[in-house]
Amino acid sequence: MSEIHHPRPKRKDKQTQARSQGGRASSASQKRNPQRKDANPIGLPVRQAALQLLEAILRQGLPLEQVIGRITQGLKQPADRSLVHAIVASVLRWRTDIDALIDSATAKPLADDVKARMVLRIALAQKLVLKQPAHVAIATVLPLVDGGPRRLVHGVYGTLDRREDVALPEYPTLPEETAWRWKAAWGGIMVDKAEQALAEQPPVDLTLRNPEKTDHWAKTLEGSSLIAGHVRLPSEHKMISELAGYQEGAWWVQDISASLPARLLGKGEGQQVLDLCAAPGGKTMQLASQGWQVTAVDIAAKRLERLSENLKRLHLEAKIVTANLADYTPKDKVDAVLLDAPCSASGIFRRHPDVLYRVDTTIIKQMAEQQKKLLERAADWVKIGGKLIYAVCSLEPEEGEEVVQAFLKNHPDYRLNMLDPALLPPGIIPTKDRWLRILPQSITEKGGNDGFFIAYFTRYSEKEAH
Repeated sequence: MSEIHHPRPKRKDKQTQARSQGGRASSASQKRNPQRKDANPIGLPVRQAALQLLEAILRQGLPLEQVIGRITQGLKQPADRSLVHAIVASVLRWRTDIDALIDSATAKPLADDVKARMVLRIALAQKLVLKQPAHVAIATVLPLVDGGPRRLVHGVYGTLDRREDVALPEYPTLPEETAWRWKAAWGGIMVDKAEQALAEQPPVDLTLRNPEKTDHWAKTLEGSSLIAGHVRLPSEHKMISELAGYQEGAWWVQDISASLPARLLGKGEGQQVLDLCAAPGGKTMQLASQGWQVTAVDIAAKRLERLSENLKRLHLEAKIVTANLADYTPKDKVDAVLLDAPCSASGIFRRHPDVLYRVDTTIIKQMAEQQKKLLERAADWVKIGGKLIYAVCSLEPEEGEEVVQAFLKNHPDYRLNMLDPALLPPGIIPTKDRWLRILPQSITEKGGNDGFFIAYFTRYSEKEAH
């Protein structure tokens, strides 16, 4: 995904002046305040990492999952790394509402990416979302700022802490641009459901290597199943690697929406399939378990190493190719192609709330153009009578419906297939246009799902096409 770079606000002379003028006040306050500047609280490295991560996401437009490993590598305890993620995710989920509280306590709005606002976001997320004691929430962040900004953070937080009406709404408020875009495409109910989904921790879904053992694994893992071959874990469960079935390779983690493209292809019976943009590999493992001879292609070598490790754990086989699809061409045409195209990833906002602030209309347009090019290339690699699936984890019609409509205009040899409802979980229904548009409210009452778009084609001969 292209990066979004936010310009850093210029520092004003009066900020430096305030810092120097605050020297005596700071010394006096240290005498009064037991939480002195040099008395750093336990947990400061966690808050430092959270601040760095938020700045990377909100200033530089970097994906959370891309930078969290590097930024938290100095934290030795898994619990500390988890807390960093929890703090940052809480800020991102509730940012609009937290910012409204901050603005209500300042004479003039703080710049969006100024450090004082970032630190206040962390403090308020700790207090209001993670329910940490008020004094802990502020004490753990004050060492992140010096001078005037430190006094500003302390003053704004204190003002809000003393107010009895300070609270977050029942559900987070989506960023204005995102809400406007989704309301225009899907209506106000979808926006409401998206906000509800954002407030909740998404469930963990498993795809089973052997669908015939669905009842067994649902019972063993104390979960529920929405369709054969799927288990949804309860909200409280052990670490994934400690669950029954992990070591023996009985299942892998995969959101139910992401499992549907490979499901639609059915049993492979030894036929050849290309899984394009394959990493991290959930669809590759599905296809291999369904009897396809899989060639998994992706540009990310490290992510393909992880796929290779998972294939070994699951006792499955696939040919792995590290390549850029712009340069790759298979030796022969194949029976099926599954293109899970690079996209804005706005559909996975529940798990990755950073996409709400990194994705805009420019990014969406760029991704749609790339998707059209990749779909054009993939179409040439399918045999006559073969299958082609196009999928994106996006909620943007420009990356789903509009890509497919443009493709069909240029490819009379391809037709959309009727989708078998028996292959889909209850609540996920094909549209009259014969594709799947999966919105956040599709299975809300059963724990929700990621947003997705899927189109399933068959290729015909030139004579059949006319």
